Amino acid sequence: MTALPRLHVAVLMGGWSSERPVSLTSGEGVASALEQRGHRVTRIDMGRDVALRLAEAAPDVVFNALHGTPGEDGTVQGMMDLMGLTYTHSGLATSVIAIDKELTKQALVPHGIPMPGGRVVKTAELYERDPLARPYVLKPVNEGSSVGVAIVTAEGNYGDPISPQARGPWQEFDELLAEPFIRGRELTTAVLGDRALMVTELIPKTAFYDFDAKYTDGLTEHVCPADVPEDIAQACKDIALRAHKLLGCKGTSRSDFRWDDERGVEGLFLLEVNTQPGMTPLSLVPEQARHLGMDYPDLVEAILAEALKDAAAAKAKKGAG
Repeated sequence: MTALPRLHVAVLMGGWSSERPVSLTSGEGVASALEQRGHRVTRIDMGRDVALRLAEAAPDVVFNALHGTPGEDGTVQGMMDLMGLTYTHSGLATSVIAIDKELTKQALVPHGIPMPGGRVVKTAELYERDPLARPYVLKPVNEGSSVGVAIVTAEGNYGDPISPQARGPWQEFDELLAEPFIRGRELTTAVLGDRALMVTELIPKTAFYDFDAKYTDGLTEHVCPADVPEDIAQACKDIALRAHKLLGCKGTSRSDFRWDDERGVEGLFLLEVNTQPGMTPLSLVPEQARHLGMDYPDLVEAILAEALKDAAAAKAKKGAG
C-alpha cells in the first residue's frame, strides 16, 4: 500500500443507536491508530450538532466509525454528501439498502446470491399465529450486530403463539423479519477494496451469536481461518465479494453466513452485509486482516486510502462529464 500523506481526519463515533458503546470503542481504536501514524485527529461523538462540528473541523477526510442508525443507514452519508465531505465506507444509496435486510434480499437474490426466504410481519400478527413453521428466526428489519434476534423453537420457548409478555424483539419493534432457521455453523467473510480476505467461524458459548456474544470477551470462539472445506471457504469469499460489488459497497464490508454442513455448498446462505463493520479489539475485520499480515493501523489507513481513491475517481468522472 502506498504511504498516505499526513491527513486531518475527523473520526465520527458514538451517536444514539443501540450500538453506541461499540461505536465509541471502534472510534477510539481508529483515532489512536491514526495518531500513531502521525495523522491529526479530531474525535467527534455525534450529537444533533454533528454538521456544525464537522464544518468547524474541516477535515481532509471523515472516518465513519458509527454503527446502526443514523450513522449506517444513509442519513449521515447524505448529510456529508451535501457538505462535500470525503468519508470512509459506503455511500447513501448502498447504506439505505444494506441496513434493511429485506431490501438487501431484493437487491441480491435476483443475481443468484443465496439468502434465506421469509417475510416481514407485523408484530401484532405474532400473537395470533406463527408466520413460518418452527423453528424460525425473528429479527429487526434494519438493526445490526444481532440486536433483537430471537429463535422461536418447536418447544414454544416464547409461548405458542408468542406471548406479548415474553421478552423478545416484538416488545421493541412494530415489524420484524421472519426467516426459516438454518441449522449449522456461523461463518463470516470481510471484504477490503476489491479483495475478500478470509473466512472466520464463530462458535458462541451462549445459545447463538447475539449482541452480547459478539462484544463480550470470552463468549465467542473465533476460528480464523475457519476449519471448513476449501469449496465452502471459496464460496464464502466469492459471495461476499459479489454482494459487496452488487450493493456498491466502498472501503470494507463484512458478510455473515449460516452454513448447514450436512448439505455442502447448497447449505450456505448469506444472512446480511454489514457496510460498517466494527473496529473493536474483538471485531472480525481487524482479526482477518491481522491473519493476512496487516496490523490494525495498516487496516485503518487502507480504509482511508479507499475513501480517498473513490473520491478522486468521482471527481475525475464529474470533470470528464
